[in-house]
Amino acid sequence: MAAAGIAGCASPASSPSESGSGSGGTAVAGDTAAVPIGGGRVFEGRVVVTQPSAGTFFAFSAACTHQGCTVSGVEDEVISCPCHGSRFDINDGSVVQGPASGPLARREIAVSGSTFTIV
Repeated sequence: MAAAGIAGCASPASSPSESGSGSGGTAVAGDTAAVPIGGGRVFEGRVVVTQPSAGTFFAFSAACTHQGCTVSGVEDEVISCPCHGSRFDINDGSVVQGPASGPLARREIAVSGSTFTIV
């Protein structure tokens, strides 16, 4: 199952490949095995991919909606921003804890076999 999403504030957690695609830049691609079930991972400091349940993936911008910091990672089913403590839900990017007042921007994600692509 594939879905779209976006996330908040941190440094890159891995180095997936890039290819030209989408509006305003390159696509982010990676291995679904790099995204833990019940958690997620920040890729290239630009996007957060989450897998709330086996085979369900969402992608969000890695830019926190509070002041644009890069989210640092995903733990205990929330995406965390290290700058001011904002936390976001891994299912929809909604704010779990402020100071951010808006959700992370969703990104389109396509899953094919054991790989994903975000444009």
